[in-house]
Amino acid sequence: MSGRKKPQKRRGEFRKNRSKDPQRLDLTREVQRQGLDHAADLPTDQRISGKGSISRFRTIISEDDQQIVRSINEGSCIAGRVLTSAGQTCQVRTVDDRLLECTVRQVLRRVSRDERTAVVAGDLVFVLPVSETKGVIERIEPRRGTLSRQNQRREHILVANVDQALIVVSADDPPFKPALIDRYLISSSLGGLIPLICINKADLVGPPTLQPWIGMYSALGYQILATSTHTGYGIENLRGKLQQKSTVVSGQSGVGKSSLLNAIQPGLELRTGDITKETRKGRHTTTLAQLHELACGGWVVDTPGIRQMELWQVNSRQLPGLFIEFRPLLHLCQFPGCTHSHEKGCAVKFGVARQLIHTPRYESYLKLLSDLQQSESGTGYTRR
Repeated sequence: MSGRKKPQKRRGEFRKNRSKDPQRLDLTREVQRQGLDHAADLPTDQRISGKGSISRFRTIISEDDQQIVRSINEGSCIAGRVLTSAGQTCQVRTVDDRLLECTVRQVLRRVSRDERTAVVAGDLVFVLPVSETKGVIERIEPRRGTLSRQNQRREHILVANVDQALIVVSADDPPFKPALIDRYLISSSLGGLIPLICINKADLVGPPTLQPWIGMYSALGYQILATSTHTGYGIENLRGKLQQKSTVVSGQSGVGKSSLLNAIQPGLELRTGDITKETRKGRHTTTLAQLHELACGGWVVDTPGIRQMELWQVNSRQLPGLFIEFRPLLHLCQFPGCTHSHEKGCAVKFGVARQLIHTPRYESYLKLLSDLQQSESGTGYTRR
């Protein structure tokens, strides 16, 4: 007997392509003005039920419980991978090495989803070619290895189907932000990615400044390395980490993500920008997530710089377990439901006092906890 799951039927919600305005005039006022004798002359084709523009439903045949996977005629389509996605169009590299500019089938765009966009860089898709250079995406395959964040209370998937996340921060200019590293570590873990921390611009500070941070994250079991595109330090080591892997390169604007990729493979010639002197923040030069194939083997996804990393589908109760050094101590707290922030008999606070937990990591946890609690209570939003 085949182990394939029976296709599931789902009801998808769609915006109407064409619809009349719910009410073009005030019928009550017209009757009062013209009298009942003229009521029969008033329009009879207008809807007064107040239905909105999202009231049409369609049944979708799905082969996956978590994501809508349309049943299609695969014989007329060709498999490919999305290199970049912008609005309703994207570039797809097909298995026969064609580069197609594709639109997305309306049924995929209109189905109600939690994600911000239907198609993201890295997606594996089936395309129906309509010419030598154009096509239509008919199906998106189930995703694995994603990096996402929350944006306006919806999931913003930055990239899909990658193996690891290269988390790039700068030693200085813009300032080093360990709290941002911790947010990326959590998001990488939730998305099934292996994190790799890269402290770029290492030439701007002395080794004694970086060593405590490198030692802290190394002791927690994370891979971490320092690089400098100005001197070439650490570039060869980084190239080896990316070889034969699919890697998303992410971090805030101005930390040197594109410069690192240009140093690893000069032929990429990605745009780079300078730091704003007044704010010490980077300018956006990469505007879209885009896949690039490496000559040494493997793929990298250069993503736009972000200035806040709001975690997706993480609540304050889950947060302690997402800090790996907290886990051995969580069951030792005196009170159930301990938030590890102010309670007596807290094993995590004991661990901080005995230097079993690094103070910067605990401070990062407290800030994240505060942000999540404010968001859950409706009094504020995460701003990081």
